Amino acid sequence: MVRVYLDWNATAPLRPEARETMIAAMDVVGNPSSVHAEGRAAKAIVERARGQVAALCGCKPGEVVFTSGATEAARVLSHVHPHGAVMVDETAHDAVWAHFDLTHIETGNNVLAMGLANSETGVITTPPQKSDEGWPYGAYFARSLFLDVTQAVGRIPWSFHWSGADLATLSAHKLGGPKGVGALLVRDGLDIEPLQDGGGQELGRRSGTENVIGIAGFGAAADAAMRDLNDGVWVQVEKLRNILESTLAAETKETIFVGIDAPRLPNTSCFATPGWKGETQVMQMDLAGFAVSSGSACSSGKVKTPRVLTAMGLDARTAEGALRVSLGPTTTEDEVLRFSEAWLKHEKKFRQRAA
Repeated sequence: MVRVYLDWNATAPLRPEARETMIAAMDVVGNPSSVHAEGRAAKAIVERARGQVAALCGCKPGEVVFTSGATEAARVLSHVHPHGAVMVDETAHDAVWAHFDLTHIETGNNVLAMGLANSETGVITTPPQKSDEGWPYGAYFARSLFLDVTQAVGRIPWSFHWSGADLATLSAHKLGGPKGVGALLVRDGLDIEPLQDGGGQELGRRSGTENVIGIAGFGAAADAAMRDLNDGVWVQVEKLRNILESTLAAETKETIFVGIDAPRLPNTSCFATPGWKGETQVMQMDLAGFAVSSGSACSSGKVKTPRVLTAMGLDARTAEGALRVSLGPTTTEDEVLRFSEAWLKHEKKFRQRAA
């Protein structure tokens, strides 16, 4: 059986450019903090990658802080307390929600935290328009904007500077880089407490010897992702996503396509069949040779009603029947049609059992 990978929102396959760059970086022995030639060679790799990530994200290289991933980068939000509150959008990723009690909003330097594109549905959220009082959120205002752009960057045009954000997070492995490396973007002139104390690396913002190999792969992946954007690769991916949805919609009347009328990432389709558990669908598709998911990879395996989908207005029975299919630049039309055929075969059996 030739397996088909349709779970790009969980992680993208490692790009050849990233693999080659990482292999070359393995032969560089120096510590980036060392001043000798070997150390300077390692430092050069880190700074080259910093420039590549900055170019993709529309920011200055000095605004890029390398981390172990977007989850670690989101820890910057915990430093807001006790001087202010973090106001988290209800559809934000669990990594943003993880550490915050929002039972009350204090006065002070409040932060509005949002995901630019939802990992489960692909729906793109437009931040509210900033006023003289700050970023509006219900009856409150925030002085700073934090954006989780992990799913969006590299798939849709986005710039840190024109977004108006003060902070943003992303991960290399969503771009086709290695797992275990990411970045926090910090607006020039904004002071933050260190994400991690220690030797003062990353201009004191995140201590610990830099992951030179991973950062090298991150930079190469960012460079390749920008090329794909410029070449219109994701426009072709969107066409495949639309073929998938139209093929399924023509054969089923019960299934709901989530966010189909909203701006979405070009690669993401989330569809829900009431009563047919998403976890069951994932297992059935896995046995048929297709890798898909029933939601965010960070929440898979947890027995709970999908928070994001119910926040979007779906009832629990429908939300629990959601499946996410996410495509990438190497996905083919044949793979999409083969998946559609396999899924529809199981969907027909489900309807027969439910009748």
